[in-house]
Amino acid sequence: MQPTYSIIAPIYNELQNLPVLYDRICEVMEKTGEPWELVLVDDGSRDGSTGVIHQLAERDPRVRPVIFARNFGHQIAVTAGLDFSRGQAVAIIDADLQDPPEVILEMIARWKEGNQVVYGVRVEREGETWFKKTTAALFYRLIYRITEVNIPLDSGDFRLLDRKVVDVMKKMRERHRFLRGMSSWVGFSQVGVPYRRAARFAGETHYPFRKMLRLALNAVTSFSYFPLQVATYMGFISAGIAIVAIPIVVVLRLAVGYSIFGGQATTLIAVLFLGGVQLISLGILGEYIGRVYDEVKGRPLYITSEEPQPDQDLNP
Repeated sequence: MQPTYSIIAPIYNELQNLPVLYDRICEVMEKTGEPWELVLVDDGSRDGSTGVIHQLAERDPRVRPVIFARNFGHQIAVTAGLDFSRGQAVAIIDADLQDPPEVILEMIARWKEGNQVVYGVRVEREGETWFKKTTAALFYRLIYRITEVNIPLDSGDFRLLDRKVVDVMKKMRERHRFLRGMSSWVGFSQVGVPYRRAARFAGETHYPFRKMLRLALNAVTSFSYFPLQVATYMGFISAGIAIVAIPIVVVLRLAVGYSIFGGQATTLIAVLFLGGVQLISLGILGEYIGRVYDEVKGRPLYITSEEPQPDQDLNP
């Protein structure tokens, strides 16, 4: 019997959270009265999470483990979950329980109304620092401004996707992935569900500032040419300053014998300014070229050491 709903949870060192996640998912999904499955993608955990996933799968056939050969990252783990999901509606949730599983029921209700993408909108964020809240708010508004894709403000990967949307996203195999942008790019009818994001249940965050910065960079380079345009604007500004400054310097020199830009220090500053503009422009180009290089190698997005069989039965 094929499931109506698939729940995808990427797992990376979530030993303490896994049992509680499973219990809450079961409690929520039993209320639907329809068949469901829980796809747990182990992203190279080293704390014993893999063993817990195996125990849950042995106890409950609705749990389908996908075990990576190594750590490939959160976005790739969610992608693998989409690849192995079988439900007509697929929900994505993190294992830290910051996104309450109970909201999935409201998402299902919106899906049954005909919406094909139902995303969670964070109206409150508990347990997060002022810095993280501020940078997150700035990031979402920056993305909204510089991309042509209408990515909803204050929304994460916590969402429910119709099977049609999942099938389209499975065809999108780029390596540097920003899934919330990809699910917006595909179109279809989309609606938001507001919710209060809780503090992490246990453990430490696996998204430090460095990873958040990398995710933001992937989002910008995947959906916008704005950085390349910035490099062009900087070149025009530098050229414009030179065009205006050269005749002024010549006139002052000929008329009064005075050079406003005299001395080696001024020359050094001008060279450093132009060199900085060039290096920044090369760095921006390098980011895009590096992504092209990764794509043309054609390597698989992930490698599994264990994956569920497609005909796995949901009945105990």
